[in-house]
Amino acid sequence: MNKTALTNRHDFLILFEVTNGNPNGDPDAGNMPRFDPNTNKGLVSDVCLKRKIRNYIELFPPARTSAEENGFNILIKQGAVIETEQKKGIEAAKQLHKEKDKQAEATMRWLCREFFDVRTFGGVLSTGDDVMKGSAWGQVRGPAQFTFGQSFHPVNPLEITMTVCAARLEGKPIEQQTGIQGHKYIVPYALYAAKGYVSPAFAERTGFTQADLDLLFEALLHMFEHDRSAARGEMVVRGLYDFEHVGTQHENNAEQNRREARLGCAHAHMLFDGIKVELTDEARSKGFPESFADYRVICDWDDKPLPAGVRLHKRHEI
Repeated sequence: MNKTALTNRHDFLILFEVTNGNPNGDPDAGNMPRFDPNTNKGLVSDVCLKRKIRNYIELFPPARTSAEENGFNILIKQGAVIETEQKKGIEAAKQLHKEKDKQAEATMRWLCREFFDVRTFGGVLSTGDDVMKGSAWGQVRGPAQFTFGQSFHPVNPLEITMTVCAARLEGKPIEQQTGIQGHKYIVPYALYAAKGYVSPAFAERTGFTQADLDLLFEALLHMFEHDRSAARGEMVVRGLYDFEHVGTQHENNAEQNRREARLGCAHAHMLFDGIKVELTDEARSKGFPESFADYRVICDWDDKPLPAGVRLHKRHEI
């Protein structure tokens, strides 16, 4: 496996939909689907998207070829104690270095090498009372970052009453344990978009490679497939547009080309503006979307040239 850190900047746009489900409940609002009160547009947090990516990698980690190669464990997962894992890194670092600052740096690099999510998203590693406490190496900024997902149109969450017919406890009257026992919220239908950014500058610091990026895209495309539940309804990825910055220079000017690919050749918002999502005429007359069939997704970059030095990879065709 190639250990070279990612060299090209990537900006990507992901489209996903929910049908009769709650894509991201808000615990501060009784687990209602998150939405912007000013526009009523639905929201899905970046943390929620990262959780689904972590879950996918935990279920389907690639094989690790050697201890020196990047590993694919997940640090932030159900029941994990960060300090316990961190101590393993500190112990390994103390075998190599005497100075505390070098131990802290070696611990950070060990954690990045062992854990895909630390290497990809970064994290706060300054826990515990050992060498990471108060160290500058305890704050890791990951190369891959997400915005919130936002729906294209206002959502109208529905409250669904739930009833049960079987009692849980023996010592309590059955009639007190059956009938109406709770409520849940669903979004009938909404199409969301979230934006992602991958920086080679931060990839160099954490050891994030092209293979890691390929795995990140694989996880994005499959993150809902193994996260099914009645509460989430049906969630589907409808599009993944990856803009790769490759540089504008001739191959004879390789050094300048690498610099441009690392820096980027166009602003991300200009690239994203070329992906347009519109309601069909029928959906406009109806007043609201009911399914993905009520939308048109138009890629302007199919008909006009991309900015110089940028390539578009449609990772997922609709």
